[in-house]
Amino acid sequence: MFESLRSHVWAYPALEVVHIIGIALLLGNLVLLEMRVFGLGAALPVKALSRLSLGIALAGFSVVAASGLLMFASQPAELLANRAFTLKMLLLLAAGCNAAWFHERGSLDKLDRLANAQMAVSTLIWLAVVACGRWIAYV
Repeated sequence: MFESLRSHVWAYPALEVVHIIGIALLLGNLVLLEMRVFGLGAALPVKALSRLSLGIALAGFSVVAASGLLMFASQPAELLANRAFTLKMLLLLAAGCNAAWFHERGSLDKLDRLANAQMAVSTLIWLAVVACGRWIAYV
């Protein structure tokens, strides 16, 4: 299967398209929730919005993880030697830790300064993940 990803002219680009669609679902919905936490759309109930947006974001993350694993499996040695890939993986770990901390402390219920800071950090981390993902091809 992994050989067909490398040998078929359309397989890897199609997988990249699936990966980008997953990124759009993930980041689009996280940014929507982040804007609400920052105070925009105050008429929207945070709990209802978070259930919707986080559900779609998790679906997007699942698509990204599955497609990313397939892309990784097609060229693991090259990617493990790539500094942008390594940084991307570390940033993904940081994003996961930040999200776990955000939800563990009940930040959606508090919407305090720390919740805003956590969301700002989340936005910056995810933008850096996307930048590293694009940079992989050039390093």
